[in-house]
Amino acid sequence: MTRPETVAERVTRLRDDFDRSFAEPARVFDDENIELLAVRAGDRPYAIRLAQASGVHPERPVTALPTTVGALLGVAGYAGVVVPVYDLAALLGHPIPQRPRWLLLTAGAPPLTLAFHELERHLRVPATDVIAGTVDSAGRHGCLHGMVRLADGNRPIVDVPATRELVHQLAGHRPVSEESR
Repeated sequence: MTRPETVAERVTRLRDDFDRSFAEPARVFDDENIELLAVRAGDRPYAIRLAQASGVHPERPVTALPTTVGALLGVAGYAGVVVPVYDLAALLGHPIPQRPRWLLLTAGAPPLTLAFHELERHLRVPATDVIAGTVDSAGRHGCLHGMVRLADGNRPIVDVPATRELVHQLAGHRPVSEESR
């Protein structure tokens, strides 16, 4: 039986891994693989395209706001920018078992943060394991686009642009027409 790793040993191992990561060549992205984050929103499994994320943060402070929008948890600060935080489980129409621990700052504009309950792992899957198409059933508002086939079961893929559009609708924003630009 091996003894458990001490805190000092773990810190040293993590520091060495971090330093070693800078010595490795930069990853080359290709069209043959897709990078995803496997997450849980509520008690349900989902995947989010890594290219649609700008950062993932555990237990970042969220300041609550008075609102009638149930999915809006409040706002969080990122490098001097205040960004709205929405509960992904609530946006997808699921009951919320407890307050989400993880915040995903999305890529794109305007800034948006999606809160979810568990970050399970990073995935790099062959593009052939991703099934295109809308996966949504009633109550999910078109936020799920595609599925990824995994050994532990299929996961719907959360589409960040579609989720951002849902948030705009919930906030009462009207779409900007091409003529008014």
